[in-house]
Amino acid sequence: MANVAAELARRKARVEDGTGSRGNAVPFNNQNFEQLRRECLQSGSLFCDPTFPADWDSLGYNQLGRYSSKTIGTEWKRPAELCSDPQFIVDGAKRTDICQGVLGDCWLLAAIASLTLDPQILSRVVPPGQNFSSQYAGIFHFQLWQYGQWVDVVVDDRLPSRDGKLLFVHSAEGGEFWSALLEKAYAKVNSSYEALSGGSSIEGFEDFTGGIAESYDLKKAPPFLFNIMRKALKLGSLLGCSIDISSSRDTEAITGQKLVKGHAYSITGAQQVLHFGSPVELVRIRNPWGQVEWTGAWSDNSKEWDGVQREEKKKLDHSADDGEFWMSYTDFLRQFSRLDICNLTPDTLTSDSVGRWSFSEFEGVWRVGSTAGGCRNYPATFCSNSQFFIRLEDEDDEPHDGESGCTVLIGLMQRDGRRERRFGRDLNTIGFSIYQVPDEFKGRSDIHLGADVLLRRNAVARSQTFTNLREVSDRFKLPPGEYVIIPSTFEPHRRGSYILRVFTEKQAHTTPMEENINANIQEPDVGEKDMDPHFKRLFVQISGNDSEISAFELQQILDKVVAQRSHVKTDGFSLQTCRDIISLLDTDGSSKLGLMEFHRLWKKIQNYLEIFRSHDSDGSGTMSSHEMRAALAEAGFRVNSSVIHQIVDRFSDRSFSIDFDCFIDCLIRLELLFKMFRTLDKKNQGMIQLDLQQWVCLAIN
Repeated sequence: MANVAAELARRKARVEDGTGSRGNAVPFNNQNFEQLRRECLQSGSLFCDPTFPADWDSLGYNQLGRYSSKTIGTEWKRPAELCSDPQFIVDGAKRTDICQGVLGDCWLLAAIASLTLDPQILSRVVPPGQNFSSQYAGIFHFQLWQYGQWVDVVVDDRLPSRDGKLLFVHSAEGGEFWSALLEKAYAKVNSSYEALSGGSSIEGFEDFTGGIAESYDLKKAPPFLFNIMRKALKLGSLLGCSIDISSSRDTEAITGQKLVKGHAYSITGAQQVLHFGSPVELVRIRNPWGQVEWTGAWSDNSKEWDGVQREEKKKLDHSADDGEFWMSYTDFLRQFSRLDICNLTPDTLTSDSVGRWSFSEFEGVWRVGSTAGGCRNYPATFCSNSQFFIRLEDEDDEPHDGESGCTVLIGLMQRDGRRERRFGRDLNTIGFSIYQVPDEFKGRSDIHLGADVLLRRNAVARSQTFTNLREVSDRFKLPPGEYVIIPSTFEPHRRGSYILRVFTEKQAHTTPMEENINANIQEPDVGEKDMDPHFKRLFVQISGNDSEISAFELQQILDKVVAQRSHVKTDGFSLQTCRDIISLLDTDGSSKLGLMEFHRLWKKIQNYLEIFRSHDSDGSGTMSSHEMRAALAEAGFRVNSSVIHQIVDRFSDRSFSIDFDCFIDCLIRLELLFKMFRTLDKKNQGMIQLDLQQWVCLAIN
């Protein structure tokens, strides 16, 4: 219950004051940089981070564990202990500030190197004004995007070293420390340095920008990739490319035409020019080194430029001596291996010269027993996955492939995979599918599509594959219309939490597809004249001299009756359930049930028994928790996924089955909750306010 309250408070804060946005980063581990630095300066001490201590646990758990040969002799030293004049950044951040150590995180280094190409994004990740002189207190901070929110990460400047040299990332000259401290901040949010081993540079791209990344194998380039690149640049996206290496010996080896293998390049332009009157597609590429440029066709001062008009050559700045060069798109596909595009959220960009993506982001959970439904290969559970609605209305301007439609980028990212590694947990195999909303449900997002809809039609699009990566992302062209996106693990019953992100070229309406919580309970119509005389005699026998049934008597009656029903399973009704039943149906305040009240209960239980049996699909005498949403709807209750999570946690057994007494308990408690809320919501506003005494009395009831 406390966890639920904490999550509700977090979501409320995010809505009310933008907590976790670019302008209001969340202090990671509740550590406030300014406050901690001020305390250190006042006490004259250097900061020592208790949440990421200078010990073995922060290094790793296996390859970088206590007894690993890679970490023998490791000492944690501050920069002033490693050189005489430590600097944070000297003359701006440069590619040479980022040299790899013994940690296999070259993917991260390529992403950090990309930061040096864009001062605006660099200053967002590496807040300016940090140094080893003014107000130095051994504490630094960085801002990273982590699964839907920006976090401000504090680190002390004790760094792993051996023989007087940094063990991991370091600058070429050894006296500049921003990259080493940024690597430490990234290790901290992922629990250890070892957690950073192995990965893709697009993961770092995203964590430094909050954007959504696409990756293309240039040997299998789609036919309109040049147009995709040109449009991405107009939208302010970051583009990077690289040449694959076959062995570590090839790292940063230079080809005969001066291209560097295994090296992160950035793409800064894509233009079509007229060469002697014929159109040629060109790509502008930048080497972060600022030197070593391509010497092939369309390179600086190559003969191909003789066929281009002077005005156009001047506009393209074709011969600037700064590590930037042009090459033909066909040579680009032939020479390079991979293209990464990081599409930025609108709040990342400040320039008015570029366009903006429309952007939506949602948090979700795959919870065993309720929303971990797996892919469509598992029809019994697939429809219990969370659903997200999107309405596409306006088609793209200047479609990249010449076909009209609406471009949609969808990214499904699972959380905390690196943090979970030390516990031996693997990433889930994830993907998503897209269905068109049927005509009868158009314009509505207050529903949850069931098997009668989803299993009778095919998906209009889906992720290319289910894979066990941190993120699955794909680009689609869809006609205007209404769609539902269903993110899932491949197999059902796999727990995890995720972020679903949707980018569109035009404005689109997106929202979780969830029922509005409501209850429409049909009370049994009973009157004394309709009562069976046999029922009256039975009631007199079991109610005793006071002609009323207490909670203790009701427990005995219900257990006896259900025990005679071989088609349902039960562990017996709890005394609390019986008290809830009486609280719901007791109209005279006696805390017992009279004849008419008991008759109403009897009719209610008979109705609920029929609902239970209709959803016991395998005749086991229990109901799968994945059937709970549909069973509740039949009983008159409309609830969303958050409520379903709590119901399954409270009423299902370890195999996520629900027996009859738990089913009754759930329905009675729901009816009680709706009744109490409506009693307190006198103005029918959908909101109530309680003081502490009222809250405690209601919660303990």
